[in-house]
Amino acid sequence: MPRPRATSDADILAATGRAIGAHGPGRLTLAHVGAEAGVSPATLSQRFGSKRGLLLAFAADAAAGAGAPYRKARATRDSPLAALHAVADEFARHMSTPEEMANHLGMLQLDLSEPEFRVHAAAHTRTVDAELRELLADAVTRGELPAGTDVSRLARAVRITMDGSLLRWALTGDGDAAALLHDDLDHLLGRTA
Repeated sequence: MPRPRATSDADILAATGRAIGAHGPGRLTLAHVGAEAGVSPATLSQRFGSKRGLLLAFAADAAAGAGAPYRKARATRDSPLAALHAVADEFARHMSTPEEMANHLGMLQLDLSEPEFRVHAAAHTRTVDAELRELLADAVTRGELPAGTDVSRLARAVRITMDGSLLRWALTGDGDAAALLHDDLDHLLGRTA
């Protein structure tokens, strides 16, 4: 009977995300991920085949879990717009320095240039878009946003604002990422309300 795995694939994929933040996908090695996860590079090779296999597994896992932050925020807050701000906090928390954001953006290059990665990035985007539409539709239903709000268009604008706000923060280094993100969202949503 095989020995049970001491470190789950989920733990390894979470460690992969942290290692990507520290090194970027281009400079990332199995040793980096192994050190972060507490496993040997050989273990990673056995489970994922190669660095590329590990990165594809990471991308697939990210796509599969793209809706989780939205569902978690909605489950713990009465207000849909408060849930949106909680998601913004979660995103900002994962980008503690401009360098970390740059390293994560390295995955975007893979997503855009390689079809196997693009499939997962597209699935991730569709999931986030659907979660935002649902969250904003709930905000309309509860009177936090005006009746007649074009939820699909606003969801797209929210996504652009969130991504753009974090990118601007990384480029300028001005202020706190979460505070800037909240301010930009409040401005956008205030113009809608």
